[in-house]
Amino acid sequence: MKMRTMAIFYTAVILLFGVLSFFTINKISAEQLDMVEVNNSFKQIEAILDDSSRENWKEISEELENQYECTILFYDDSDYQSRLMECLKKGDVVLDYEHDGKLLAKISFVNTTINFEEQKEALMHIVLVAISAIWLLGMVLFVYFYMGYVRPFHKLKNFAGEVARGNLDMPLSMTKSNYFGVFTESFDIMREELRRAKENEYKANVSKKELVAELSHDIKTPIATIKAACEVIEVKSAKSEGIGGLELHDKVQLIEKKADVVEQLINNMFHATLEELEVLKVEPQEELSTCIDEMFKELQVYGNIHIENQIPHCLLWMDKLRMVQVIDNIVNNAMKYAKTDVHISYSQRDNGILIRIKDDGPGVPEEDLAKVSEKFYRGSNVAGENGSGLGLYLTKMFMEKMEGQMNCYNDNGFVVELFLRKSTVDMQ
Repeated sequence: MKMRTMAIFYTAVILLFGVLSFFTINKISAEQLDMVEVNNSFKQIEAILDDSSRENWKEISEELENQYECTILFYDDSDYQSRLMECLKKGDVVLDYEHDGKLLAKISFVNTTINFEEQKEALMHIVLVAISAIWLLGMVLFVYFYMGYVRPFHKLKNFAGEVARGNLDMPLSMTKSNYFGVFTESFDIMREELRRAKENEYKANVSKKELVAELSHDIKTPIATIKAACEVIEVKSAKSEGIGGLELHDKVQLIEKKADVVEQLINNMFHATLEELEVLKVEPQEELSTCIDEMFKELQVYGNIHIENQIPHCLLWMDKLRMVQVIDNIVNNAMKYAKTDVHISYSQRDNGILIRIKDDGPGVPEEDLAKVSEKFYRGSNVAGENGSGLGLYLTKMFMEKMEGQMNCYNDNGFVVELFLRKSTVDMQ
């Protein structure tokens, strides 16, 4: 039963007890004063006083008062008036005693009916005070019991619910007056241990996914280069005459097939962590701009990459490893889909270098152009070609994390522009 319900029930019981008490007290009534008996008592007292001398009246008055339960007020007493007024206020029956035609005393008989009503009223007042005190004491005990015993368990209940929902950051507060302090502290220690274990598990999962994503993507780049080199060797071996040329051609084809298998396995592994790609670390630092030129020259194994001018000498802000992946992705896409020559040109800006990579193909359909850098998106002109739709997505992500930019558009072919920011040292 809830504490509120118990308090309401307790109050109702106290109120019922009070109503029954008042009803019972009101039902009790005193017997009416018997005037016949009063008159008989008066006549007996009157006869005794008549037979006694006035000198003996005061001596026998105390005995008469005790015997007949009355009060005799002699006219010549000094306190006669005050005592008479007191008897009248109480509603007593007051009779005159006369002797030889003179008023000598008044005899007062107590009106028990009026006295009982006063006593009943006083009793009701006492019962009301007692019931109020009992109710107040009971409510104080209820509050004390709730604050000291029930409320801590309510906190534990709410705490357990939060832990069950996975919220391990809400502490379980304790007070000095809490009788379950040690019990509560144990629960809070358990919460801390669970939170620490959850954080460690999360970090371990992130590290594992980061490692898988980095390794899978890093391996894809050299695999693409191997396949491109195989294509070049195949062309040259096909032109060679004799058995040696044929054997070389077969071996290169075998290497290319195995490279396709490895690429497919890497793609499968890569897709297992696609939602966690953002964990790929990009750690830019100052690098010489000439390293960009070297990256393109290494790809001239394809045989149709043309560098139209020299890159300006300066310090660029970039991650060298990620920049290799960016360039490989773009050039590989051009060779895979456009199957034309690739033209590289550099231009200097006030705060950086703009790298323009262009092929001579038909370009990207206009309806696909705005989506080519979205995750998993592959255009309508890629039928028959392997891929996961992540190359330009990763390229854009890497460039932005290096504080650079990537833009794509059509201009007599598909164009990708990469902007790398100059380092602050070089700009000064």
